[in-house]
Amino acid sequence: MNNRNKRSNPDHELYRAVLELQNVEECYNFFVDLCTVSEMKAMEQRYEVAKLLNQGMIYNEILEQTGASSATISRVNRSLNYGTDTYREIFKRLHAGDKE
Repeated sequence: MNNRNKRSNPDHELYRAVLELQNVEECYNFFVDLCTVSEMKAMEQRYEVAKLLNQGMIYNEILEQTGASSATISRVNRSLNYGTDTYREIFKRLHAGDKE
């Protein structure tokens, strides 16, 4: 089977390594070393799209604000609504941290 069609391994050491990062700068530097600039920009864009969708913004406004394609917005929307709910959990945690 083509490796691209397999799900990634949730037990891979990479995910434990991310949990060892101790601050935003360290996290950013790890991703700089791990990813290409294009990969980082794509992840940042998907996160922004998820945040805006979660705030109730419509597709056309998100497209205009982020430059994301309608396919990307749709894919993120599907993850936000039918995924693991982790986006919303992270948004809740970050929002709680802003209040402290």
